[in-house]
Amino acid sequence: MKMNTLSYKTISVNKETAKKEWVVIDCTGQVVGRLCSKVAKLLRGKYKPSFTPHVDCGDNVILINADKVVFTGKKETDKIYTRYTGYPGGQRFNTPEQLRKKPDGAERILRHAVKGMLPKGPLGRKILSNLYVFNGTEHNKQAQQPKTIDINLYK
Repeated sequence: MKMNTLSYKTISVNKETAKKEWVVIDCTGQVVGRLCSKVAKLLRGKYKPSFTPHVDCGDNVILINADKVVFTGKKETDKIYTRYTGYPGGQRFNTPEQLRKKPDGAERILRHAVKGMLPKGPLGRKILSNLYVFNGTEHNKQAQQPKTIDINLYK
């Protein structure tokens, strides 16, 4: 009796066959780290049965109300973000409280958190470009017809 070997082949997704969707997530009242770990999984494609580690097969994620994310405990005032201008003595420090006052502060907080949860290297950088962060409820990606999802239903 001959076995049907065709049914045992592992299907690997590539750039052309990846079924990428557009999703909108409302960040109102969400804890930064918990939200971003789920967003990173969505971007990576981990929630899909066709997940392939070396391919960008995740969804495009639009975050709205980014300015309404929260930190637990005293992180809002005590956590420190470090950046470097590239000049001698150019190390700069900011707390989330200070960053929020800047026009792109909430976006920088969320991008920093998601970036740390993605793979390092060219693939991670490509995946991070699929994240779109907006402060208000409006976004300019209506043409993609994104579907709104409740992030609390994801593990």
